[in-house]
Amino acid sequence: MTNEKQNTINEEMAEQAQEANEKVELTEENTAETVFAEEETAGEANVEPNVQDLLKEIEGLKNKLDEADNRYLRLQADFDNFRRRSRLDLEASEKYRAQKLITDLLPALDNFERAMKVEVDNDQAKSLLQGMDMVYRGIADALKKEGVEPIEAVGKEFDPHLHQAVMQESNENFGPNIIIEEFQKGYLLKDRVIRASMVKVNQ
Repeated sequence: MTNEKQNTINEEMAEQAQEANEKVELTEENTAETVFAEEETAGEANVEPNVQDLLKEIEGLKNKLDEADNRYLRLQADFDNFRRRSRLDLEASEKYRAQKLITDLLPALDNFERAMKVEVDNDQAKSLLQGMDMVYRGIADALKKEGVEPIEAVGKEFDPHLHQAVMQESNENFGPNIIIEEFQKGYLLKDRVIRASMVKVNQ
């Protein structure tokens, strides 16, 4: 084999080896890029679920905070209502503290009034009535100081909040729905009716 042919073969083999090396390098670069891209994608895939989990956790915490705020506001409103009711109950208790005692005394007042309407014709009975009148006035004055007032009835228009109609009558001397007669006196304790008047009403 001549030297020229040998050189040509050597050159061809060198070129083929060079091409093979270039192909190997190119393959390695492509493989590295592919591996890096896969790792980057895997990293993004791992990061994205973590962000989503954090967002869900934040949203859950916001919901819990809103629920806690709502519970606090409801409790505050309930406490304010309780405090207002307690204050009103205390005021009412103080305002009407003597109601039971006054209610128990009203029958005694009725008896005094009936007794003092009795006509007497001797001095001893008159003196007794005068003494009863003094006792009656003393009780009435004490009740007045506590805020007790008699309810006006005869000649007034019937009011179901103040009067209890037990009879009706047609009387030309009175207008319709006007009280003609009072059978039992009614009383107010400040602004509360503790006993309605028993009355006869004109039709």
